[in-house]
Amino acid sequence: MSRRTNRPAASFRPAGARLVAAAFTGAVALVALTGCAGMEYREAICSGGEYPVLSVGGTGSACVPDKEQPPAGFARYPEGKVPQQVDDKWDVYWNTHTVDEDGNTIDAPDAG
Repeated sequence: MSRRTNRPAASFRPAGARLVAAAFTGAVALVALTGCAGMEYREAICSGGEYPVLSVGGTGSACVPDKEQPPAGFARYPEGKVPQQVDDKWDVYWNTHTVDEDGNTIDAPDAG
């Protein structure tokens, strides 16, 4: 009479399955160690269907629905100088600059 040993199911996996599992584990470790380099998330200034506007004479801003004009006290950013993402080139620039009532770019009075 032969004795049968109960082995865990994992010992019966084909060699290919073990290689796939090892490769997957390695890929997960690589992503964890590199912090998903190259997959940087940047927050948009406004949501879809909106555009950013700048406070006239100050550094405040707001988002306005695409089909509406800027509210009183706000103006559209000058063409080519519209911030798209938080801390992008133009978002940083407009922290120390603004527009006057004539639409001229000036140093912001509160840029201190």
